[in-house]
Amino acid sequence: MQTTRSPKPIAVIPARGGSKRVPRKNLRHFAGQPMIAYAIQAALDAGVFSQILVSTDDEEIASVARAEGAEVPFMRPAHLADDHTPTVPVIEHAVNALALTDDTPVCCIYPAVPLLQPSDLATALSLLRSESPEYVFPVVGYPSPIQRALVRDTEGGTRPLQPEHMQTRTQDLTPAFFDAGQFYWGLASTWRAGLSIHGHARTLVIPEWRGIDIDTPDDWVRAEALYRVFAGP
Repeated sequence: MQTTRSPKPIAVIPARGGSKRVPRKNLRHFAGQPMIAYAIQAALDAGVFSQILVSTDDEEIASVARAEGAEVPFMRPAHLADDHTPTVPVIEHAVNALALTDDTPVCCIYPAVPLLQPSDLATALSLLRSESPEYVFPVVGYPSPIQRALVRDTEGGTRPLQPEHMQTRTQDLTPAFFDAGQFYWGLASTWRAGLSIHGHARTLVIPEWRGIDIDTPDDWVRAEALYRVFAGP
């Protein structure tokens, strides 16, 4: 009796050439290596992918990606590589360019993730397979209750964002989380459907120190310091 094997997972790393706040962020050296090398190495170390590819519009990024062990089977079109292009259409383009079957697990891994743990990629894949949500991605808990956030005006004065909760005990407030900005698992059919990620997902909670979104020079400095303490040689 023949059994049907499930398609092997694919990793897609979207890495465009333009970056305004941290110029050439995906190629800039972080703790001695091009930033994109960390995403590629984490995917390799996870041991779950049959193919790791980079979707880019930039020839230099393509060259570095290949040198680090990834594939670049196509170049991303310009209309999917501007400042306002969402993630889902970029991965949908890759899914269609590869002609993947609908049941192929596809993981979008962002390129600036030096603190990404390979084990998180594997754990999230297990959640996708066992619980069948549309997407799975990591989140980090806010260090303080967001219900007690303060709003600051131009004069420096503050007021409570939610005054009704300023006297509520911390343990009685609902915990809140933010997207770690590292990766998103989904089947090829989910990416093709164009479903919003945050509204159709199961999440995996990871420690705060691993969930830094590197968007500014200050983020870069903090991430590099944490990497040297927790993950570096």
